Amino acid sequence: MESVAETFTKLTLELNYPIFIVTTAVGERREGCVMGFATQTSLDPGRFLACLSRENRTYRLAREAEALAVHVAAPQHEQLVELFGGETGDEIDKFERCAWRVGPRGMPILDACQSWFVGAILSRHDLGDHVGHLLEPVQARHEPMQLLYFQDVKDIEPGHPA
Repeated sequence: MESVAETFTKLTLELNYPIFIVTTAVGERREGCVMGFATQTSLDPGRFLACLSRENRTYRLAREAEALAVHVAAPQHEQLVELFGGETGDEIDKFERCAWRVGPRGMPILDACQSWFVGAILSRHDLGDHVGHLLEPVQARHEPMQLLYFQDVKDIEPGHPA
């Protein structure tokens, strides 16, 4: 008989979340990764929960950051998702391998992504192996597009274990 944890894992592996790439910067240091868990939490006021793995280099920098940039991935961004999800900033500078610019609050904005927002970090929450960053959007850009989903990229080997 399967344990609750095994059944829960099987269930959640079937879910199909949109893919988000989060970036952040502190001074000249910048990091980014694919976010495994994220969700809008409020309409009024607008709030978003960005959850970063404690094992991830992006999380380590985000502990010092005042904001995060959340990018929405589309199917044409699969190589970008592979870069930010399949590589680790412990070994390479991901930003040397893609086009980006400095955006609001000094956050790295990925040029390929048409939809993104920068959110001020209001609070951090211990969520187990991830830390949730409650964000208040301070600037956003959106163009309607088809989304890229977890099931489309689930075979990418992560740069770090979750």
